[in-house]
Amino acid sequence: MAWWDFRALFRFQSVRTRFQDLSSRRLGISAVTGAHFSSVNFPLIDTKNEEEFRTGEIQLGSHTVSSHGYAVVRTHKHDWLILLFLMLIVIILNIIHPFHRFVGKDMMTDLKYPLKSNTVPVWAVPIYALLLPLVIFLVVYFRRRDVYDLHHAVLGLLFSTLVTAVITGAIKNAVGRPRPDFFWRCFPDGKDIYDKWGDVICHGDKNVIKEGHKSFPSGHTSWSFAGLGFLSMYLSGKIKAFDHRGHVAKLCIVFLPLLFASLVGISRVDDYWHHWQDVFAGGLIGLVVATFSYLQFFPPPYHSEGWGPYAYFRMLEESRATTQVPNVQNSGQTRLTEVQVESQEGHHNGHGCLGLSLSREPVSTLDDIESRRS
Repeated sequence: MAWWDFRALFRFQSVRTRFQDLSSRRLGISAVTGAHFSSVNFPLIDTKNEEEFRTGEIQLGSHTVSSHGYAVVRTHKHDWLILLFLMLIVIILNIIHPFHRFVGKDMMTDLKYPLKSNTVPVWAVPIYALLLPLVIFLVVYFRRRDVYDLHHAVLGLLFSTLVTAVITGAIKNAVGRPRPDFFWRCFPDGKDIYDKWGDVICHGDKNVIKEGHKSFPSGHTSWSFAGLGFLSMYLSGKIKAFDHRGHVAKLCIVFLPLLFASLVGISRVDDYWHHWQDVFAGGLIGLVVATFSYLQFFPPPYHSEGWGPYAYFRMLEESRATTQVPNVQNSGQTRLTEVQVESQEGHHNGHGCLGLSLSREPVSTLDDIESRRS
């Protein structure tokens, strides 16, 4: 034995060299026997990353709209019926007249702001609060092919906006607070008239006066935060904004929809259609409802599984449970066969350690082979 081989005798090999040697020998043995070496037979294999990958996005692309869309919608058919019922309530709340609060002459001091048009028209609200998030949901779907994510995102968004619209409309009609420009809605010619109790006698357009009693809370603001707030949480979960890696650019993406919703609320004050309390209450209502609606279908954005809906991970658990039963049976049969083979070899071989050494102590056996060769 040469002097430069003493380190093999005293086993001064590095851990990395030993691991590479074992990996190459496992590949050689598997090439001959055709066996699959798992972490049970070779504990040096790092199974943590494999398990995370197996429970992560492994089945993305196998559940599309064409394959599982009808089944998912059928499962949530009652939710879609509730959405239709909410739409009917919203229509009714817009038709009925709000409460006409007493407005005296002294109160007109704060209600004489000029009557202006909307910076953000009413028809634009569904475009940026509904259509824009829907487009982003579709982009994510075409990239990941996950019908659970698409369906629950659309369902959660619609719930967020419609529930917010119902709450906002109901409070508007119940409170009946006059808008800052109520004077010019009530008296277009500037001539104010009051009854014997001091209440206003409006002679303007009925529809304009009707809208003049719907100041609290702001509908534009509540809808904006309901739709864009839901989109903000959806994006934060998809890009993993709270993964403790400190990427500030992700926060900019998350805050961008909220910034746009805030600007919409500010425009309502600038147009003298709402008081600042109306905008604050509307934004709070929309954001709270959006949060509840999102958490109904998705984990919190800061969660490790915040990138997918609850239904997706539930599907993974069910599929894993169905595959574990036959795997346990097959592994039990395989273990029984190995024991029988090892017992037969024990009768023919005096040592009877070959089969046990490969399955139980692979590291020590390879070390013995190295020492014998040296």
